[in-house]
Amino acid sequence: MAAVDFEAFVHELADVSGRAILPFFRTALGVEDKTRGTAAFDPVTAADRASEQAMRALIGRHFPAHGIRGEEYDDERLDSEFVWILDPIDGTKSFIAGMPAWGTLIGLTRHGAPCWGMMHQPFIRERFYGDGSVARYRGPAGERRLLVRPCERVADALMFTTSPLLMNDADRARFEVVERQVRLSRYGGDCYGYCMVAAGHVDLIIETNLKDHDIVPLIPVIEGAGGIVTDWDGNPALGGGRVVVAGDRRVHAEALELLARG
Repeated sequence: MAAVDFEAFVHELADVSGRAILPFFRTALGVEDKTRGTAAFDPVTAADRASEQAMRALIGRHFPAHGIRGEEYDDERLDSEFVWILDPIDGTKSFIAGMPAWGTLIGLTRHGAPCWGMMHQPFIRERFYGDGSVARYRGPAGERRLLVRPCERVADALMFTTSPLLMNDADRARFEVVERQVRLSRYGGDCYGYCMVAAGHVDLIIETNLKDHDIVPLIPVIEGAGGIVTDWDGNPALGGGRVVVAGDRRVHAEALELLARG
């Protein structure tokens, strides 16, 4: 497919996902704990499953040879040249609380490398998307290119993490070394925080225990806006785990140094 046709298809995926999710948002929907009480609460809803089913069906009709890795259903054809990475609702805990800090993550890898990504928030009608070279925003504020902002020092940074309570004791202690240095630290946001890095409103994100579907779709957006995504050791973060995201390479390097020192 031509590049313009492919971009249109990703937007179509976002459309079908949004239509599947919105009837459930801010309703009395049932919530299931995927851990069944054996670990930290990990909710899933009918909205998560309906969204992923809709996206899988559309991909299957248009690209039957492509692989699919999603959060809620079994992997398909992961040895394919192209593999879709889907997180139907990133931020399910916010979703079930009626808060709008959630979104659908749609990623595509080629030979294992991220080549396209989108975060779609259908309730607010915002989309953040990119191919690793360029990133763009589409929403109520119109359309524009996404660009990170300069931030030379951790001391000047606005930092987000979903919650330090999700970290083990050792990682939390290392995170707190950085947190004590930043200008402002805020919690929550899930995928929205990453998009705010790409949009030039947030400087730094430090997380742990991410899955690949939590981060792979966001990498082309952040890198397309000029940012950087690695693990805590400065290596690629394709597998998730402990992740550092920054808009400016200088603040990223200092954050890695502080984490190592901690």
